[in-house]
Amino acid sequence: MQVDKEIDTRGLNCPLPILKAKKALAEIDSGQVLKVVATDPGSVRDFQAFARQTGHELVEQTSSGDEFVHWLRKR
Repeated sequence: MQVDKEIDTRGLNCPLPILKAKKALAEIDSGQVLKVVATDPGSVRDFQAFARQTGHELVEQTSSGDEFVHWLRKR
């Protein structure tokens, strides 16, 4: 998957990963993809709710060990 911007929110807890993602999404164009790397287990639910509320597409979510990766396509 083509990633247009990536942010690292490791070590940050809710709501900081969402707030940083919101800021990063404002800096990219519609249709581009933002990759967010997080360590907060709650970020899985948070990004699902964020996508529903904002209309951005949650393309994929994965986890490996204590890291959670979220891909959002800006609408």
